Amino acid sequence: MRLYSVDLSPFSSKARMVVYAKGLDNIEVTPPKGFLTPAWRETSPSAIGRLPILVLDDGHVIPESGVIAEYLEETYPEPTLLGASPRESAAVRALVNVADLYLTMNVFMMTGGQGRPPREGPVRERALAGIERGAQSLEQMLDGAGGFACLGRLTLADCALTPALFMLENVLPAIGADNPIPANPRTASYWTAIQAHPIAAKVLAEMRRGLAARVSAVAAAEAQA
Repeated sequence: MRLYSVDLSPFSSKARMVVYAKGLDNIEVTPPKGFLTPAWRETSPSAIGRLPILVLDDGHVIPESGVIAEYLEETYPEPTLLGASPRESAAVRALVNVADLYLTMNVFMMTGGQGRPPREGPVRERALAGIERGAQSLEQMLDGAGGFACLGRLTLADCALTPALFMLENVLPAIGADNPIPANPRTASYWTAIQAHPIAAKVLAEMRRGLAARVSAVAAAEAQA
């Protein structure tokens, strides 16, 4: 199997963290050829054209980080990244939604996307309000036991929150917005703890590498302009 992924993408990072947490050495993690080029839409294995993409051994394509995570959980149930009961799994999935829908997606909404300036005006204000709502919700929902988001062990919630919080800490200040993590003590404590977990640390190192490459590429482009 092959997981198409790039270092800085938070949704790619979420999928990679699932792969690493399950110890799946039968999945090759690799960036796709031609990503972000004009031809990508035509050459992408997925009709959606976004990363991550999981390609199975028979060529079947699975897009979207949440779908990939659930597929891997069902296909490789040990170690589980969900709960021991429907109620526990619901708690995990609720935190995943906060990470993906309220935090990560609103950061994307603010940045404007590849090669475009950060958004301003009502769009930016709506995104900031969404991040604030997500940060407040996360502060109330986090368990934090054992340094994990919930259940006292690594779950899909941690796989989604680790890249989401990285984005809050590193992207928001760069576009003139406040990082909400320090103002939320439970979240700040969790963020400190999860960064020390070896699987999260591996993903975060990849994201930092991707961020450094992005900053260098932007600087080079500006120097040539």
